[in-house]
Amino acid sequence: MNSALKRWPGLVAAAASTIATALIVTGPVHAGPPAIDWQPCPGVPGVECGTLSVPVDWSRPRGPAIDLSLSRRKATAPPERIGSLLVIPGGPGGTGAGLIRESQVVSDDVARRFDIVGADPRGVGHSDPIRCDLAIALEPFPVAPRNQAEFDQVVDHNRRYAESCRRLSGPVFDFVDSVSVARDIDAIRAALGDAKLSAYAGSYGTLAGQMYAELFPGRIRALALDSVMDHGLATTFQFMRTESVGVQQSFDEFVRWNARTPDSPLAGQDARTVFGRLLARAERGELAFPDGRPVTAFDLRLLAHRSLYGPDWRGLAEQLAMLQATAATNALTQDVQPQSTDVETIADPFQAIFCQDWRLPVRNYFELAAYRAVLERTVSPDLKLSPLAEFAAMSCAGWPGTATNPQHRLHIATDSPILMVNSRFDPATPYQWATAVAGQSRSLALLSYDGWGHGAYFLGSECVTGAVDAYLLNRRVPPPGSHCPAVEPPNAFAAYSLRRTPAQPRW
Repeated sequence: MNSALKRWPGLVAAAASTIATALIVTGPVHAGPPAIDWQPCPGVPGVECGTLSVPVDWSRPRGPAIDLSLSRRKATAPPERIGSLLVIPGGPGGTGAGLIRESQVVSDDVARRFDIVGADPRGVGHSDPIRCDLAIALEPFPVAPRNQAEFDQVVDHNRRYAESCRRLSGPVFDFVDSVSVARDIDAIRAALGDAKLSAYAGSYGTLAGQMYAELFPGRIRALALDSVMDHGLATTFQFMRTESVGVQQSFDEFVRWNARTPDSPLAGQDARTVFGRLLARAERGELAFPDGRPVTAFDLRLLAHRSLYGPDWRGLAEQLAMLQATAATNALTQDVQPQSTDVETIADPFQAIFCQDWRLPVRNYFELAAYRAVLERTVSPDLKLSPLAEFAAMSCAGWPGTATNPQHRLHIATDSPILMVNSRFDPATPYQWATAVAGQSRSLALLSYDGWGHGAYFLGSECVTGAVDAYLLNRRVPPPGSHCPAVEPPNAFAAYSLRRTPAQPRW
């Protein structure tokens, strides 16, 4: 998540500077788009790999460059090919090229008509990744501080970690914001030979999609935004409140599922009460796994949050039942052994990206405690405060530099309608975000999925998938106010488990 700069050229009197600025605003300054030398991806049949060189700093187009890593699956029905469809991943830190190497991502109908292309965004994956000092990354520190002393520890840790990331990553560290990614997207479009962009963006990738629509409104053919970021949230409190509303509403749906499901692992119990008792034990330092590893209050909140993405209600119930049984045995007996490694760096772009895209100051512990108290009392009695929102904001505390792409209301004016889709119960990109973004431009059309989970296109709704496919293929937008009915989630989602090392929260 992080710091860094994507500096815009200032207004100057010199005509040469004015011309340069105009070129930057309108797009790449190459005489012709550079070619991508596609070659078979080693070990991945049917997938091609390539790279594209782009400037580190788009205000210096002839300055240092980085190579973006790309993957492509060619259209399965070449005579019916429309063009290329770029898949823009979430995160921050999701790898688009990696997604395409793993699967075609989209439906068979779309894969017939498009070359499906994914790119690792700058600073991510194989696109000049942000690397940081692993020893600092593994330092124990209070992710969710409980007093000012612990808050100061977080600030100090973030500062030292950022310094290591800048030292180990080089110039790209300061240019990984979503506006720079949007300019990269336009360079990819041009290099693919498409006059206009067709793209599917998910979760955090929708922010780069929105920035693209602001910068290049005339270069959009079809842009589908799934699980929408709201970059118009002006304050830290608005960000934390809307996130907390979303995760609490999603948790309420889990409680309702447990109550109506006779074979739930928590059958006959009130899931809300079980979770509350476990959270209280975790806050007292009395909760552990059977092997003795402690479970913090933040760990437990994160477990619930991640389980709601699928959603994996059954997996969450299993985890809570296991922790409840363990708590009865007072199993907090073993010391946690330090993790050992002979690797000196870690790829970790989350903070470097997020803190350039968002200005969400939390100045001290007392301000954080006030957010927690107000949100627990008013909108989120069970999850207290969205663990994703708390983690994201605290990750920028002490991070050097300023946000270079701070929040603002969208200014999009395009003749090509942009389709947004969002679940009604999304724990990461709350439905409120999608409705707010839809109100910022007449070019934005919202399809509401009245079900659960994050990433509506992949949640088993033929209504959602069909509508998104019709838009991508034919640029047909659903009528205003369209909704797709909820589809009961399967029980086969892979449970996010704290038996493994907890992953960072992600969009």
